[in-house]
Amino acid sequence: MITNFRRMLSLSTAMVVASTSLAFAEPSAELVEAAKKEGMLTTIALPHDWCGYGAVIDGFKKKYPEISVNELNPDAGSADEVEAVKANKDNKGPQAPDVVDVGLAFGPQMKAEGLLMPYKVSTWDEIPENVKDAEGYWYGDYYGVMSMIVNKDLVKETPKDWADLLKADYAGQVALAGDPRASNQAILGVLAAGLASGAKAGKEAGEAGLKYFAELNKAGNFVPVIGKSGTLAQGSTPIVVAWDYNALSWKDTLAGNPPVDVIVPESGVLAGVYVQGISAYAPHPNAAKLWMEYLYSDEGQTAWLAGYCHPARFNAMSKAGKIPQALLDKLPPAAAYEKAYFPTLEEVDANKAAVTGGWDSVVGANVQ
Repeated sequence: MITNFRRMLSLSTAMVVASTSLAFAEPSAELVEAAKKEGMLTTIALPHDWCGYGAVIDGFKKKYPEISVNELNPDAGSADEVEAVKANKDNKGPQAPDVVDVGLAFGPQMKAEGLLMPYKVSTWDEIPENVKDAEGYWYGDYYGVMSMIVNKDLVKETPKDWADLLKADYAGQVALAGDPRASNQAILGVLAAGLASGAKAGKEAGEAGLKYFAELNKAGNFVPVIGKSGTLAQGSTPIVVAWDYNALSWKDTLAGNPPVDVIVPESGVLAGVYVQGISAYAPHPNAAKLWMEYLYSDEGQTAWLAGYCHPARFNAMSKAGKIPQALLDKLPPAAAYEKAYFPTLEEVDANKAAVTGGWDSVVGANVQ
């Protein structure tokens, strides 16, 4: 399944997964008109420095100025998005999300719970088969690998791997970029640590990751604070485990104050896919569909790449010569990604259950 996706991260490797058909399709005039009549799109959990979302949202608003974008709780996790849809089933007001951007494991969960409506964008054929629901209820949008970002003003020696973080040198310095009971990014950070121990992806690696973070917490190295660019700069979380695209975006934002290192660990190199979906109860379903059309257009996909994310249509766009070389040059060396492991959906689900169910009892750190 998603293991077939591994080699996608090597930019020098021939692209073999996605369709190579060119995508010139535009949303229908009827859809555009219907979306304009609705006049609003409500998003949730889209921080502007995540995957270049600030520029993506600005691009959508520029293209469709008649549609205002109502942004809910930018720092929410995937589980929070699920709950927001559930809680607003009968609410057509501004607190009801139209669309979600969640970790891979949450897509099938939301479909099973009847929380999503199906919709296939014009460029559907260029989204790899193994990261989309055949019926169109959810579809992969972008991917990256787990990394570590380090505040060099406070950390003398940059860690190279997961085992390094257990050293006394890193006392009170290591944080996750989310609550591992709710945040997909944090849940998969635990999985990556488990993979680094040699455990098999899924339940086994989830449990091994919990054991690792229990040791990290017992050693006094783990900080139960959600790591962000601000906490990194302030020094409350000098080392943050985060997706590479977030870490690289934070590095740009901080602009050397403080100086930071972004590293892909030597082992436990975990790649993760996020997926899009439209709420089954969306107050603005046509605006939601138009938003998806924009995200999966050449413009939307390129904007994500500018935010250091590998967009779902990367293969087809690369083959068609649609990706600016300057954007490719800004990405970390392809060699750093060659060990990347893409867990299957089943492995992601098993890990999620192990981590969310066992964090409190095994690690016992209340991340907030």
